[in-house]
Amino acid sequence: MLEQNRAIVKRAGLYFLSFSVDPQIWRISLSTHDSIFGVVVGTAGHIDHGKSSLVRRLTGIDPDRLPEEKDRGLTIDLGFAPMKLPGGELVGIIDVPGHEKFIRNMVAGASGIDLVVLVVAADDSVMPQTLEHLSIMTLLGVQRGIIAINKIDLVDEEMLELVEEEIRETVADTFLADAPILKVSAETGEGIEVLKEEVISAIAELPAKESGGVFRLPIQRVFSSKGHGTVITGVPVSGAVEKDDRLEILPGDHKGRVRGLQAYRVTVDRARAGHSTAINLADVNYKDLTRGMVAATPGYFRSTEMIEVSLRALPGLAQPLLHRMSVRFLQGTMEAVGRLYLLDCTRLEPGDEAVAQIRLEEPVVVAPGDRFVLRQTSPMITLGGGEILDRSRWRLKTGKDFVVESVKRKMSALDSPLDYLRSLLRDALLELHTTEELSRRMTVTRDQVSEYLQQLVEVEEVSALGGDRWMLNEGTRMAGERIGAAIEDAFRKDPYRVSVKALEIRDKVHLEESFLDAVFEKLISENRLQKLPGGRLILPGFVPPIPKAEKKALDSYRAYLKEHFFAAARNEDLAEELGTSVSLLTKLQSLLVDRGELVRLTPDVVLLQEAIEEAVRRLAAHHETSGPFTAAEAKDLLGTTRKFAIPLLEHLDKTGWTRRREDKREVLIEKLANLPPVS
Repeated sequence: MLEQNRAIVKRAGLYFLSFSVDPQIWRISLSTHDSIFGVVVGTAGHIDHGKSSLVRRLTGIDPDRLPEEKDRGLTIDLGFAPMKLPGGELVGIIDVPGHEKFIRNMVAGASGIDLVVLVVAADDSVMPQTLEHLSIMTLLGVQRGIIAINKIDLVDEEMLELVEEEIRETVADTFLADAPILKVSAETGEGIEVLKEEVISAIAELPAKESGGVFRLPIQRVFSSKGHGTVITGVPVSGAVEKDDRLEILPGDHKGRVRGLQAYRVTVDRARAGHSTAINLADVNYKDLTRGMVAATPGYFRSTEMIEVSLRALPGLAQPLLHRMSVRFLQGTMEAVGRLYLLDCTRLEPGDEAVAQIRLEEPVVVAPGDRFVLRQTSPMITLGGGEILDRSRWRLKTGKDFVVESVKRKMSALDSPLDYLRSLLRDALLELHTTEELSRRMTVTRDQVSEYLQQLVEVEEVSALGGDRWMLNEGTRMAGERIGAAIEDAFRKDPYRVSVKALEIRDKVHLEESFLDAVFEKLISENRLQKLPGGRLILPGFVPPIPKAEKKALDSYRAYLKEHFFAAARNEDLAEELGTSVSLLTKLQSLLVDRGELVRLTPDVVLLQEAIEEAVRRLAAHHETSGPFTAAEAKDLLGTTRKFAIPLLEHLDKTGWTRRREDKREVLIEKLANLPPVS
């Protein structure tokens, strides 16, 4: 026992506490010897089997807080009590109601349980709520438990043996199959010390919940405390919160500041996952909050009315679960009515599993991996449950292979954040992603998402584009194929084209504009695409197949332009001089414009790109010796006419090589380094 207690102390959480009892209330003060261990123990079992009495025996606290509970001897809502372990540390115990009318409250409490004590009364044995609570614990993923046969003072040994045998048969195929069965009496105290030791032993083997990540607390209670204001309580399922942190309450648009924190009635500076917490909030009216809402780190959670789930129907159901049936959805502390949409079948037989979408009538706040329970709307019986896989962005259709594949991919990746991130990226291959968006989908910190993305970059699955933009390389490949097909289609329609306007491609490939621009950017950086002035795109090295006779005309036209650098005849006159047709010359001219060899200054004026570069060099040399120049001086310097000089100078102004001041221009000398070398 000593070693077990040391193990608990070593792994225990953040606060060192001791307490003393006074007749009215437990007063717990800070010390350096005790701590709160980050796990939660919970009770389960049929009504009036003595769950609350056992909690009272284990903790010294009556978990029934409502007057009605005390008057009727019946637990209606959740009760909380800390149990002090021999080493001084505290562990929280949640007492859940046993009556079938309060299953919603039972699920709210059971959702945070790490270790369950299933209580069965010796004079009643296994009862309906024993079975339902056991099923719910299984659906919620509880994996460790202890069975306590209570009220042994009311039966003889023979009856006790029969009860134990029935319990063993009941739990044979459940997570409690190998659980210890202890015989106790909350009334006389018999067996209580043995039960305490067993609880301590089980706790020693449980890992404390991690306090890292994004804080989230499903709200169990809301009230106003005199002199303090709004208080919310619950068991955080992830992360930690400190005094003066900001929290948002969802669904809704409520934001508040943490004024104070308590854990098991102890004032603390930091509360974490795994123990019951009370948060005093400023800037929020308690009347605006209800059980079922979630308090969380701002910016990471969004409410949704559609969720993707893995689902298992309980084995003992009388009827299968049907596609589109009405259901009650219970998760954490909330409950909502909705419809079940089975994705890989149209009916789910008892004991079988499926993937599904649940569409709710009101928004909920969930995260991947959360456990849930489905109940029938009327009569209210438990149907099954499973795990949340994702918040749906749209309505999913039944029987679609790609839909089922996507949902099942997320299901198989739940235990690996890296694989889950892969599944999200694959679901949106042709989209850009940000760490902010992905962190909301995964409900983990942005730093964690960045770390996972970098791992995928290292194995060349993802590309980082800068500015917090990330793209799956498979998506780039698919988009590149679409772009290539669009360009080829343009070439088929006009064999003289070698470039296409980006806007023209955008109209053909039907991709979101920011994503397409990012793909262009990546393909250009990899030299798989080349961008020309004016937003035109070409495939590097692509040369259209031109017939020999037309190629001869192209070579003649190119030679003519080089000979007449700053002036060229009209197409009509030039066609006659070169011995070709005006229509062919017009096509050849467009071809050279597309290739970037020729620049169209006006509908009637074209110059070689290298002629424009030579003009910049000559004007720059003149500027260095004689200063700014007029249009007439530029015309004379280049040996051309006004018809060519004016469009050329306006083009140089537009492209940033020159700057006009009144009737003169100056060359921007600092840009000359960008000129290609003279060939």
